[in-house]
Amino acid sequence: MAATHPTGPISTKGRKTVKLLRVGTAGAERPALLDQDGTLRDLSGIVTDIDSALLADESALARVRAAAAAPGELPALDAEGLRVGPPLARIGKIVCIGLNYHEHATETGAAIPAEPILFFKAPDTVVGPEDTVLVPRGSVKTDWEVELAVVIGRTARYLDSAEEALGHVAGYAVAHDVSEREFQIERGGTWDKGKNCETFNPLGPWLVTADEVSDPQALPLKLWVNGELKQNGTTADQIFPVGEVVRYLSQFMTLYPGDVINTGTPAGVALGQPDPKPYLRAGDVVELEIEGLGRQRQELKDA
Repeated sequence: MAATHPTGPISTKGRKTVKLLRVGTAGAERPALLDQDGTLRDLSGIVTDIDSALLADESALARVRAAAAAPGELPALDAEGLRVGPPLARIGKIVCIGLNYHEHATETGAAIPAEPILFFKAPDTVVGPEDTVLVPRGSVKTDWEVELAVVIGRTARYLDSAEEALGHVAGYAVAHDVSEREFQIERGGTWDKGKNCETFNPLGPWLVTADEVSDPQALPLKLWVNGELKQNGTTADQIFPVGEVVRYLSQFMTLYPGDVINTGTPAGVALGQPDPKPYLRAGDVVELEIEGLGRQRQELKDA
């Protein structure tokens, strides 16, 4: 279960994080915890799942925190060959922020937005962090996007400040906002049809609780395609920081426990490269990580 990348392991020295995850076959995952020694622990005797009900239940979260403090009391799971699923079950809605990094806006030739650009992904686009990503039929412009995912833990409506908004965040995870640029930009209508293709939102491996991310605006993000580093950014470059994004969204919609916000991607996507742009094809391997939040790896296949 150790997170690695082409230049070595992600450092977790001095970092005490509660890493919640779900393991098992798709549709039959069980809740688990990755302890500080890298041992996978079964949480199914304490909670039924990692979902909105858990995030909204302070007593259940307290049981999880107590178990994390004494993980040796939890049954160990054999991680060998065990699939890691999305770290959150029964997601309510996925709200996405477009063009939210200064350098990404620059590389695509877009103006810096005055307000956050919003679009949605359906929850059924979510797959596990190492599940196969399918290149849609007829696609020639499937693109990669590493993103910080924000998971809501308290109902948020008409929040007054970014500071208040951060208090409604349950945790953070790695998201891969896979996009089909022709469908998104060249086919008319909204962006949504280029964002909602099957398997287009790998999530995980872990949900790291918000209190253990000291500053969501200081997280390095990286992505590789076939071993070549393509994206190397930091959330410090976000145009609209996490707290402001949550506050802003709460003015237009109610955010509920179990909702997810994909907060945008840094520079380095295929869309921003010179022609011919190196869009993804079947057989490509994409790897991505956010420091402290884990690593993903997907092989692409034709739908």
